[in-house]
Amino acid sequence: MGFLGKAMKSGIALKAAQIAKREMAKPENQRKAKDLLSRVTHRGGPAGRTGRP
Repeated sequence: MGFLGKAMKSGIALKAAQIAKREMAKPENQRKAKDLLSRVTHRGGPAGRTGRP
């Protein structure tokens, strides 16, 4: 199953990459990604402030 298993796994990985690329091309998902990035960079992380000034 060595060669066949690797071929199947690479096919599944390729399909997953295609789906991810298609989803990220949608405007609503791009907006969500930009909002998340903005929140993380402005707050210093997803957990919010650490309490330090």
